[in-house]
Amino acid sequence: MLLAGPLALAQEPRLPDIGSSAGELLSPTDQSRYGGMMLAQLRHYDYILEDPLVDSWLDTLGARLVAQSDQPRQPFTFFMMRQREINAFATLGGYIGVNAGLVLAAEREDEVAAVIAHEIAHVTQDHVLRAVERAQKDQLPLLLAMLGAIVVAQSAGGNSSDDAAQAAIVSAMGLAQQRQIDYTRSSESEADRVGIQTLSRGGYDVAAMADFFATLHARSRTNAANWFGETPDYLRTHPVTTTRISEAKERAEQIARAPGRRFVASSLSDNPLLPGGMQVSAAAPNGGTGEFSFARERMRVLTAQTPSTALDEYARIEKTGRLDDAQRYGQAVARLRANQAGPATAALTALSERQPNNRWVTLALAEAESRSGRAAAADARLEALLRANPRDRAVALTYARLLGERDAPDAGRRAQAVLRPLLSTSSNDALFQRTFARASEIAGDPVRAGEAYAEAALLSGRAEQALLQLNTLKQKGELDYYARARIEARIAAITPTVLELKRQGIRDEDLRRQ
Repeated sequence: MLLAGPLALAQEPRLPDIGSSAGELLSPTDQSRYGGMMLAQLRHYDYILEDPLVDSWLDTLGARLVAQSDQPRQPFTFFMMRQREINAFATLGGYIGVNAGLVLAAEREDEVAAVIAHEIAHVTQDHVLRAVERAQKDQLPLLLAMLGAIVVAQSAGGNSSDDAAQAAIVSAMGLAQQRQIDYTRSSESEADRVGIQTLSRGGYDVAAMADFFATLHARSRTNAANWFGETPDYLRTHPVTTTRISEAKERAEQIARAPGRRFVASSLSDNPLLPGGMQVSAAAPNGGTGEFSFARERMRVLTAQTPSTALDEYARIEKTGRLDDAQRYGQAVARLRANQAGPATAALTALSERQPNNRWVTLALAEAESRSGRAAAADARLEALLRANPRDRAVALTYARLLGERDAPDAGRRAQAVLRPLLSTSSNDALFQRTFARASEIAGDPVRAGEAYAEAALLSGRAEQALLQLNTLKQKGELDYYARARIEARIAAITPTVLELKRQGIRDEDLRRQ
């Protein structure tokens, strides 16, 4: 009886099963397959910002929130779009995309986490599947709309077909995203409510959701006066009203007033002193990953039209006041990309003295040293990082890329060794496959290089090219039993995808030109 009162107040509501047939529309495998197809096509047309440090930050943030969501075992894939428009979306299979522009517009990580928590809720509450169900009832070929649009674009032929394909995929993705995330007002409210609970359990500031919504709402009102251009894309698919902002603030205040320790529903509790299925859980520690400001500045550089454009941005920022360490890091990365290795090295050395354990600074400094002809110093710095964590993807990929730039067999073999610990977990990692392919190529290992290049082609939306590369590789006489078995297994796995694409009339335009 003593437990019953606090328990009733502290338990977070779980949504009931309302009997939707959405879960029967597509199997989890189909959902993952369609989500993967979408990501591959976006990657092929260079809409994805593939950077190991940014990926690491986004994955850490996303995983932290997923672990505190209503469905912590639901697979999720987070990816960064290089567009500077403010937007984010969720689609089939737990694929969640975040535009770089949203991160650049945020003042702190909690605001980005609030948006991602909202998108996670759209997946866990089956809003995406229900949107697909509605689209299917409307007789819209949603799931293949993107690929079908590419077929239309390819039929244009000539030098303009690539541009037409890009325009088509943007239009088709816009349609798919709109159909999948143009939720009802109740769905948006539900995603806000569930998302803010996830935000709280993840240890983030629950006021961040209302704060970011208020910022976007203010920007949209200003844009209405034509002061800053168009309304943020996020507001078109996730309309923000004063009522929605007020509700988010009210939920945040309710959570803030709750005790620091609370009861959380759990099927894993084995504490005999608690009612069945219940456990006492301390609130998650406050604060984010601690990497937001560096991630934001790196994105500022990587999404600028040119390195010179990025340097101009920092010059404008510097006029308003002194640059902080993260901004100085971004400025140094921009200089490095502008082939100004000397000034970049000097700036990063100073930063490294102030922040000796900052992985972002250390990796950039190693890259600057390598480009300045100080390969031994760069290698020593990177080897120390690897010894501390041999499975750090960002460190391994950065080191392997720098080794690959030397175009020497011994450097290639070292790059292979650096990457090998990640092989078992990188089958769906296009950036890893391309990096491993280059390392194997200069190491004099053409079979491994060919396999990795084929996997990279597949993950970049070019299944037909991948199949052709593997069939060509299969003809090499130097294949041993194990290599031949691996290649034949991949051919068997990829062939049905290529046949289905051909049945839909979709052919690889690059192969047609050849």
